[in-house]
Amino acid sequence: LTAGQASDLASAKDLIGHLAPGSMLLADKGYDANDLRAAVAERNAWANIPPKRNRKDPICFSRHLYKARNLVERFFNKIKHFRRIATRFDKTAENFLAAVKLASIRIWLRGYESTA
Repeated sequence: LTAGQASDLASAKDLIGHLAPGSMLLADKGYDANDLRAAVAERNAWANIPPKRNRKDPICFSRHLYKARNLVERFFNKIKHFRRIATRFDKTAENFLAAVKLASIRIWLRGYESTA
């Protein structure tokens, strides 16, 4: 977890520590930075990040592969329906992670409910 005013890009290098070689990182325009792209390339992976409008040099980007990112965005939208998650009710990272896991399980189970 980071502070609310901190950029997500600042902690992105820590998050890609377990990125497997040959895998692909899907991220939004907020993560378009040469440093992050270089860190991903060092792990023999590929960063599929759309370029920002103000980028001078062209970047290879696949719109077709980027469409898979909507699954992640839809999950974040569903998880924000849980008040405890949306308002960051828990003050410690451990409790917040536990609440996210419980909400994730509940969302997952909702998909496998029987309608009969």
